[in-house]
This record gives sequence, C-alpha cells and structure tokens, in this order.
Amino acid sequence: MRFRRTDPNAPPKPQRSTRGRMTITALAGAASVFAFAPFGWWPLEIASLAILFYQVLRSSSVKGGALIGWAYGSGWTAAGIWWIYVSLHTYGGMPAPLAAAAVLLLAWAMGAYVALAMAGASWLRQRWALPLPASNLLLLPATWSLYEWVRGWLFTGFPWLSAGYAHNHSPLAGYAPVLGVYGLGWLAAMCAGALLLLLHRSRWRALALVVAILAGGGALTQLHWTYPEGKPISVRLIQGNVPQDEKFNGAHVLATLKQYRDAIMAAPADLIATPETAVVMLPQQLPPDYLPAISQFLQRSGSSLALGIPMADSQTAYFNSVLGMTPVANAAYYRYDKHHLVPYGEFIPLGFRWFVDLMNIPLGDQTSGADIQPAFAIKDQRVLPNICYEDLFGEEIAAQLNHPAGGQKPATLLLNVSNLAWFGDTIAIPQHLQISQMRALETGRPMLRATNTGATAVIDGRGDVVARLAPNTAGTLAATVQGMAGSTPYILWGNKLLLMLLALALAGAWLWGRRVTNTAKNQPKAP
Repeated sequence: MRFRRTDPNAPPKPQRSTRGRMTITALAGAASVFAFAPFGWWPLEIASLAILFYQVLRSSSVKGGALIGWAYGSGWTAAGIWWIYVSLHTYGGMPAPLAAAAVLLLAWAMGAYVALAMAGASWLRQRWALPLPASNLLLLPATWSLYEWVRGWLFTGFPWLSAGYAHNHSPLAGYAPVLGVYGLGWLAAMCAGALLLLLHRSRWRALALVVAILAGGGALTQLHWTYPEGKPISVRLIQGNVPQDEKFNGAHVLATLKQYRDAIMAAPADLIATPETAVVMLPQQLPPDYLPAISQFLQRSGSSLALGIPMADSQTAYFNSVLGMTPVANAAYYRYDKHHLVPYGEFIPLGFRWFVDLMNIPLGDQTSGADIQPAFAIKDQRVLPNICYEDLFGEEIAAQLNHPAGGQKPATLLLNVSNLAWFGDTIAIPQHLQISQMRALETGRPMLRATNTGATAVIDGRGDVVARLAPNTAGTLAATVQGMAGSTPYILWGNKLLLMLLALALAGAWLWGRRVTNTAKNQPKAP
C-alpha cells in the first residue's frame, strides 16, 4: 500500500464552513424519512445519525454544534411531517403561504431541541476533554436520547418520528419491551457513534459493541413477556372512508350516520369498533331512535360496540370520546375521554386563539379526560382505548396498564380509534400504523385500529400486522384476537430505566475524561 507524502510547505487544507456542515446535516435529516414507514430502510436512520455526529465532532465550537444540530432537526421534521400542510390548507382553509410557513416554523422549533442537545454535547466534550470513543459511544448518544425524551413531554410533547420507530422491525426491536421507543433510539445512536470509530484504533471494540447490541436485540425477541388470558374475541373494525370535507358538513351528516349504523348492524361480533368521531353529533343531538336501534341490535346479537363520538358534560366541557355499549339491556354506557389533546387542533394554547381561528376545525376547544381510565370489559377481555394522537405516548399507555383504574386487572387489548382524513393520502397513515406497532411491542399486547381512512388493522403482541384494510377505502375488517396479560419491563418502569442508563452513560463519559486528563498530567515532561 502506498502512502501519499505531505508537503510541509503546502498551505493548510481549508476547513468546511459551519454553513456547509449545516447543509449536509439538513440533507441527512431529511433523508432519514426513508428509514420510517412506508419505506422501512432502517439502516439509513443509523447512517443519518452518524453523519450528524461526525459533523458535530468536526465543528470547533459550541455554537457550531448548535447550528448543525438545528439544521439536522429541521430537515428531519420538515421531510417527515410535511403532511401537516394538508390539514392546515386543504381542510383547515388556511392560506397556502401561511400553512407552509406554519410547517416550517414547527420544523425549526423541533430543530431547536436537537440544537440544544448537540450544543450540550459540544460543550461537555470540551469541558471534560473527552477522547473520541467517549464522545461517540457515550456522550453523543446520551444527549441525543435525552433530547428525544424531552421532546416527548415538553409543551405537551410532540414525539412523532422518534428515531426508535424506524426499528420496529430491525434487530433492535427486541429492546422495545424493556426500554421503549426512546431506548431503541439510544441504541441506534450508539451504533451510529460506533460506525465513526471503524477507522479509529478502537475500531474492533466499536465493531464488537455493534454486534453485541444487535445480537442482544435478536436474543430478546425470543423472550415472551406476556401470556394469553381468557378466550379470544371476534372483532369487526369499521373504516368509513368519509371525506374530511364532508365529515362535518351538514348536508352529509345524516348520510354518514346511516352509513355507520348500517355497518355496525351488518353482522355481529364480540367487539365492533368505529373510528374517532364516526358520529360527529352529541348524543342529545342525534335522531331519537339512533342509539336505541343500535342498542337493540347489540342485545339481539350479543355484540358490544366502541363508538367514536363527542360528549358534553356541560355547555363548555366537550370531550373526544369512545362510548361503549354492551348487549346487556339498560346497562350503563362505558366511556373513555381523550386526555392527551392535540395543540391547536383540540385545545388552544394561551395566546394562539388568532391562529386557531384561521383554521376551520370543528370541536377545536375540548376538555381533557382523566389520565387513568378504566378498560372496557368484553367477555374475557379488557379493552383499553386510546384516541388518535394519544397513540404517540407509550409511557402514558404503560402507566394505565401498570396502575389500572378502580382496582381493575390491567387491560388485555389496546384499541386505537383515529381519523387521519385530515392528512389526505400521505405518509401520515403508514407512519401512524408504525407507531401503533411500537405500542404493541412495548406492552406485549395486541393493538386494534379502527380508522376513518386508514390504517385499519390488527396488530399482534409482537408488533406484527396480521390483518389490515387498504387505506382510503370503505370496509370492515373482521378478525379473532387473543388478549394478553402480564407486564413487560416497560410497563413496570416506563422510561425510568432508560433515564438511569443515560445518567450512567454521562457519568461514564465524565470518568473517562478525568482518567485521560489525569494520565496526561502524570506523563513525564520531555527534556
């Protein structure tokens, strides 16, 4: 092998500017969208993070690290959730320039989280005088994962496209029942940092770490954290495919009511479920015979129904709810109220009334339900609903399973009811399905999905889609589903175990830096 000689008199090679590094990382962040559904090229997510870490490490300042991180987070968000433009402009009536600006502002705001994480990593690396392996394997993955965790709850949280979702079918998926989606993102970041060490003298150790992480995930998939309970139940999941511009239009409401009534009464099942707000009117606004006719069908057929419908406890307290009806005559209705509401779409943040008024969103100022609510009992099974956006918050679902309401046993099945018609025929539909798959992995429980336009599906406790309807079609999905009992580590601990590991990683980086510094101080000085 020949080596190129370096001319000592040659001018120094120009360094890439911060602006150039920002361009590279913005493109890398945007390209990472192909790691998620519907594409599923999960290695690209690891490669994308490796590019981010490399550019941050090559930057010589904390400010540079912040700008590079901001560019990456902005590109990641803009490419991944551009479909919000459809809801704001096409269905919300917002002028196109303002809708586009709103998406860009959201992307820039999400980029600020990554900016803080990478600025913190740059500052700590300098302050602790960390060698490259400590930065790549401990510091950068830990700060990345802390950013993702904070993004999941600060200002009510927006954890869409968290890095771990790209790995619901990668070798890292086995860690989901233990560390949750943020844990998968942390392990992916460690793999990304290790890739950067393949040309370093510690490359064999880095390669061994990657192999160990991937092999550990494969081994964990062989463990069964939950077990079948009771007899399976039959389910029918209704996908109405009602266009969003007709859903709340008075000229179409009666036709939609008939469509869902006919679909509900078409055939019996232990559980029949409709999408979110399948019925757009309050119960007291419905035709007098609407719910009684459905109730009579349920009694005749022995079926139970989970109906998406708005509820009101007063003239100012409106809820996005699931109403549970059973075949027992005169029995009290079950009710689940959505508790994690969508900012601007379901509740109005302080000072943003003007923004919400620009959008034509019905039921846009709702009341939040209780954090812990009981499950819906269906024969041997207990079904815990969540409504659309709530599916993103795995720690909240895990908390309801770990501390069930009213002294109940934990739920054995999860049910997501959604209406993604707001986002048209876009990648939002497969992305949301992937999110539901992660909830099934974390909890070891099947997830049923009844949606308006898709993806209506049955997901088993291993996170695999076992049945689904084609999106943007009207139909009913029939299946038999076995409920699962028992607790995964994630149900018991939520994100606490991951946060403890991140704290240990940062402590390890600090100790590593101290050891290197002390070793350097104790080296004899050259004469």
